[in-house]
Amino acid sequence: MHEWKAELYDDKLGFVSQYGRGILEILNVQQGEKVLDLGCGTGDLSHEIAQLGASVIGMDLSEEMMERARIKYPDINFISGNAENFSLDEPVNAVFSNAALHWVKNAESVISSVWNALEEGGRFVAEFGGKGNVEMIVKAITDVLSQDYSVDANELNPWYFPSIGEYSQLLEQQGFRITYAVHFDRPTQLEDGENGLEHWLNGLAADVFFKDFSESEKKRIFTKIATHARESLFNGETWIADYKRIRVVAFK
Repeated sequence: MHEWKAELYDDKLGFVSQYGRGILEILNVQQGEKVLDLGCGTGDLSHEIAQLGASVIGMDLSEEMMERARIKYPDINFISGNAENFSLDEPVNAVFSNAALHWVKNAESVISSVWNALEEGGRFVAEFGGKGNVEMIVKAITDVLSQDYSVDANELNPWYFPSIGEYSQLLEQQGFRITYAVHFDRPTQLEDGENGLEHWLNGLAADVFFKDFSESEKKRIFTKIATHARESLFNGETWIADYKRIRVVAFK
């Protein structure tokens, strides 16, 4: 399981929540609704949903993220839970998820759990990585690990990046009615200039692809990855990650 670094996530990967505000508009929260924020991280979007008048449950598998969320937003109910297999005491009007579901390869189980958590007529509103997401970064990781360390990065890859057709089919098989679905490019500026890619690798990939390497060796690997990816993703001042996202709205 990926070990989240909550402080690094907030300090150097804050763009995750910032971009999530776009999907919040699609959620269109109504006063008094009950909303589950699935894969809520450190709670920033849970807080924004609550500010719109909803009763919010924030759920995440990472206890470190949950601890930080509870400190930041003590009035919100944050609970630990696995998106693949969770249940709620009472059904909710909406399940919301931003930048989380591409970490869960068993999409069928996620969709089943979401279905069971929703009241009849409830909605599922999500954004996550789609087919081709961070493809250039993954290629740089794969090339460096293969060429210099004889490691097959494909076996270590933790992400699920479906096409819109693949994911829509899973939703419809569960019984959902899809009312909105889009797969789009979203080039994403990484924070902290020249150091942006290293922060991204540290926060989102280090303990998955590089868990067997020492800290000093990781630094060398990150430098090699940056060299491979520089021509495609560095604009002279900052790193632009090649994000491709899926947004979907589906009703029970």
